Amino acid sequence: MKKIEVQEFGGPEVMHIVDCDMPEVEGDEVLIKVMKASVNYADVKKRMGNSVGGGIPFTPGIDAMGIVVDKGHKVTSIEKGQRVIAFPVEGSYAEYVVAKESLTYGIPDGLDNRTAAACPTVGILSYILLADIARVRAGERVLIHAAAGGVGTTSIQLAKWMGAKDVIGVVSHKDKADVVLEAGADEVLLYNDFAEQINAQFGGVDVILDSVAGDISEKSMECLANYGRLVQFGNAGGRPGNIKTSDLHKSCRSVLGFSLGTTRLNRPESIRKAASEVLTLLDTNQLSLHISEEYPLEKASDAHAWLESRKSTGKLLLNIL
Repeated sequence: MKKIEVQEFGGPEVMHIVDCDMPEVEGDEVLIKVMKASVNYADVKKRMGNSVGGGIPFTPGIDAMGIVVDKGHKVTSIEKGQRVIAFPVEGSYAEYVVAKESLTYGIPDGLDNRTAAACPTVGILSYILLADIARVRAGERVLIHAAAGGVGTTSIQLAKWMGAKDVIGVVSHKDKADVVLEAGADEVLLYNDFAEQINAQFGGVDVILDSVAGDISEKSMECLANYGRLVQFGNAGGRPGNIKTSDLHKSCRSVLGFSLGTTRLNRPESIRKAASEVLTLLDTNQLSLHISEEYPLEKASDAHAWLESRKSTGKLLLNIL
C-alpha cells in the first residue's frame, strides 16, 4: 500500500509517497480502506515539528473516511463493508488505516462520501466546543475567530442551530467575508479592531471560540460580556495569550480549554454523542460543510501549501481511492 511519510520536519516538500506493508488489526480495531481524508492545520503543525510529542518518520492526518475491510474479534458495533469515518491510530494520508472501534462511526446511508469525509474533525470539534464546553444558550451572542475556515464555517451554522441571537465571524482579510456570511454569520469583522467594534455594536459577546491565541485571546477578553465564556482550542497565532485573574472573578467570566486530540486519547467515548449528532444534522440537511478544494494523495504537499497561505476557506480534502 501507499502512504505519505514525513522523514524530516519542514515545509510541504518534506512529504513523500512511500510503499509500505498493510497494517494489522488488534482485537478492538478495524481496518479501513481509505477513500478520502481531510486536511487540518494540526497536520501542518506536526509536519513542521511544532506539535507536542511524536517523532519522525510519521504519516500526517487526523481523520479518514472509507470502507471497513477487516475487524478484530472484539469489535461488535462495526461491520465489514460498512462506510465509516474514523480517527485512526496513525496518520490518515494512506490507502489503509487502522482505527479503534471507540473512534469509528458509521455513516448514514443517505450521506455522501465527500461530506462525510469533511465531517470528523471540524464537525465533531465544533459541536463539542459549543454544546459541551461553552454550553451556548438560546439568545446569546457568539464570536468565532478564523471564521472562514472549516471549524469557523461549521461553528457558525451550529451556533445558529443552537439558538444564538447573533453570530459574529472574525477574519484576516475582507475577501473571506462572503464565505462567512454564506455560512450564516450576522456580521463579519477584521482582526485590526474587532474588540472595539463588538463593544460599540453589541456591548460585548457571551461566547468566543478562539483557535488563534496570543494577542487575539487578550483582545477577546476586552469584548467578553459578564458571565461570558472564552473557549481556547488552538494557537494558530504561534504564541500563548496572557489572561489575568482580575479579568475573571468580579465579571463571572470563564476561560475554558479544549483539545480534541487529548480527548481522543483519554476520553474517546465522550466524543460519540457529538459524532452522532453531527452526522444526523448532515444527513437531514440541517448542517452543510463548505469544501473548497480537493487533491489527490500525491498532491498532499500542495494542499498543505494552500492551507498555510491563509488564503484557503472551508475544508480541504485528499482523494485517496
